[in-house]
Amino acid sequence: MPSNAPTTPPPSLSLLSLTTPVAMGYIPLGMVFGFLFVQAGGAAWLAVLSSVVVYAGAAQYMMVPMLAAGLPVGAIAVATAVVNLRHVFYGLSLLDRLPERRGLRWILAFCLTDETYSVLTALPRSTPAHRLVGVALLNQCWWTLGTALGALLGTQVPLNLQGLDFVLAALFGVLTVEQWRQRDSAAPLWTALVAYAVAQAVAPAHALVIAIALSLAVGLVWPSRPRTVSRPEQQA
Repeated sequence: MPSNAPTTPPPSLSLLSLTTPVAMGYIPLGMVFGFLFVQAGGAAWLAVLSSVVVYAGAAQYMMVPMLAAGLPVGAIAVATAVVNLRHVFYGLSLLDRLPERRGLRWILAFCLTDETYSVLTALPRSTPAHRLVGVALLNQCWWTLGTALGALLGTQVPLNLQGLDFVLAALFGVLTVEQWRQRDSAAPLWTALVAYAVAQAVAPAHALVIAIALSLAVGLVWPSRPRTVSRPEQQA
């Protein structure tokens, strides 16, 4: 399977430029979460705190009806761990790029989401570790900002949520295109598409999990290619 990071560094971009596509999805989606959290009876400050401490995206949406139903915290924690289990594989593929300082490692591991992973893996391998952490932290800031706006304004201003469910799909589409443009091979993309098509035909209810497993299996047996050795370049 081709390397997870491009070998030819793209033009240096600011952290704001790198995270703007994520912000366009995270802010409105965070607003929806904050709005739903407050509508379910939660305090606005708790909605913001959950985006700071939990920061689990889809799991936070799942948490709202579970909290409203009075389920125990342990059950919610287990469900969140299952939903975010895929992040373990994200972290494994970034082991050789983690910061040396333990504190920065913890920050990057905590802030690693689907969208952040997509941005980080599109950066050259010579990207400094503190820049990776900056991208991850700024992405969480976008999500937390959206949560705060939704929590504070949701109870006062009528919100029409129709159509916002497509924001995340559009965001993933943009990130996929950017990943494709940074690669010299489309094999990873076609592998994912074929894997999901097979999984959807076999077990539609578990298509995502099966597709991830199939993609991992292909990655393990795919013949490795020698990486181009290049001198690390300093970036701002």
